[in-house]
Amino acid sequence: MKIVTGNDLKSGAVIWWTGVGWSLDVNQSADVADQGAKIIAREEGVQNVVGAYVIDGEKDADGVRPAHIKERIRALGPTVRPDLTLKPADPAAVNWVI
Repeated sequence: MKIVTGNDLKSGAVIWWTGVGWSLDVNQSADVADQGAKIIAREEGVQNVVGAYVIDGEKDADGVRPAHIKERIRALGPTVRPDLTLKPADPAAVNWVI
């Protein structure tokens, strides 16, 4: 699966392409197949996102998980302060990164 990520132009937050817009939740990511470059060009052109790129992801019963650890960290949030992650109440969230 190929997914698109980038940063919100206004807030700088990590965002994920859902197929119709952007989300802070990686689990809402859509498989863009070979359309990633077109989506990125359009979305950067209308200034919805900055620094967007296509990455590999995996989808299973638990949702979408980026294939590379760097992207998992971006999807979850800071690793040094689990209370500031996007899953602060989930004690297994740290295991998700590795």
